[in-house]
Amino acid sequence: MFTILTRWVPITLCLLIFAGCSSSPTKEGEQEGAEVTEQSTGSSGTYEGTEGAGATTSAASEAGSWSGDPLDDPYSLLATRILYFDFDQSSIGMDNREIIRAHAEYLASNPHVSVRLEGHADERGTREYNLGLGERRANAVRSLLMAEGVADNQIIVISYGEERPASMMNNEESWALNRRVELVY
Repeated sequence: MFTILTRWVPITLCLLIFAGCSSSPTKEGEQEGAEVTEQSTGSSGTYEGTEGAGATTSAASEAGSWSGDPLDDPYSLLATRILYFDFDQSSIGMDNREIIRAHAEYLASNPHVSVRLEGHADERGTREYNLGLGERRANAVRSLLMAEGVADNQIIVISYGEERPASMMNNEESWALNRRVELVY
């Protein structure tokens, strides 16, 4: 009997502690169940991403309650630093333009900050072709940033082609994750 109690009491206590920590009350004015979704889309579909994309924002962020660096605000469009592309494309979809516009606004108002645009491609195609495609993707983002008022000296463009995949799998979902431009501050 004693060994059964010594075995189950710690487990029961841990479960009670975790159950008590699983929910937190919402502040007055916050939306119940508001969350940040991690998605970026190409012009033909939506991909669940690896790094935040601010399609949905909380009421707290909309009220301007973030007091730290805007780049660290998880509810801001600036939290999205990966833009995904369709197969063999370097054109930017309408859904990514709002994200680029937010980054351009941040960079234009902070001329001492620079961003590195890292272009990537999936493994299909030759090494040379994928390096060129990654560069075209990064330059497409660069062009939009500059059209929104970002200075040329704030932007560095580099292409890794297929050399730094986000996913090593050999299927469409993985290839979609590898067709990207990363904004690195």
